[in-house]
Amino acid sequence: MVRGKTQMKRIENATSRQVTFSKRRSGLLKKAFELSVLCDAEVALIIFSPKGKLYEFSNSSINKTIDRYQKNAKDLGSSNNAAQENLQHLKEEAVSLSEKIELLQVSKRKLLGDGLESSCIDELQQVQDQIEQSLSKIRARKTQVFKEKIEQLKEEERILTEENAKLREKLKCDQMELPCLAFAQEVPTQREISDVETELFIGPPDEQRTTRWLIQSSTAINGMRL
Repeated sequence: MVRGKTQMKRIENATSRQVTFSKRRSGLLKKAFELSVLCDAEVALIIFSPKGKLYEFSNSSINKTIDRYQKNAKDLGSSNNAAQENLQHLKEEAVSLSEKIELLQVSKRKLLGDGLESSCIDELQQVQDQIEQSLSKIRARKTQVFKEKIEQLKEEERILTEENAKLREKLKCDQMELPCLAFAQEVPTQREISDVETELFIGPPDEQRTTRWLIQSSTAINGMRL
C-alpha cells in the first residue's frame, strides 16, 4: 500500500503529534550521527520537545561547537556590515558623480550658447570670461604652431640654398673643363703628324715634286702651331 504525501502543517491530534515527534526525532539524531561519522563533520543538534524536554547530540563538546558558531556568526555579521557600508559608500559616490556630470553638461550647454534663459548677469559674465580665456589659449597655441611651421620652412630653405650653391659650383667647374677638352681635341697627335704624306725618290730633284713637298711641310707646321 502506497503511503500518501504528508502535509506540512501542525498535527492537531496530540497522540499522533507525539508519535510523529518521537519517530522524526530518532531519525534526525540518526542522520546527525551518520553525517558526523561519514563526513568527519562537527555536528551539534539541540531539540526541545513541545513540553520543553531537551534532546541533544554532538560528536564534540556542544559548548565548544556553540562558541564556534557564535564566533563565526559574529565574523559573518561584521563582514555583512562591512559589505553594507562599502555598498552605501559606492552609492554615495555614484550620486556625487551623477551630480558632477549634470553640472558639466549644463556648463557645456551654456558655453555653446544654449540654456541661457534662466541665467543671471553674474552667470552670463562668468560664461563670457571662460570663453575669452579659451579663445586666448587657442590663439596662443595657433601662434606657436605658425612659428614652428615658419622655422621648419626656413630650415628647408637653408638646405635647398646650400644644395643650389653646390650645384652652381659643380657647373662652374664643368664649364672650365670644356675649353681644355676642346683644345686637346684640336692639337694633332704624333700619329697625325706622322701621317703626313712623304715621297721618297731616287734621282735628281724634280721642281714639281719639290714644290709639292714644301707645301705639305708648311701645312703640317701651320697645323701644329694652331
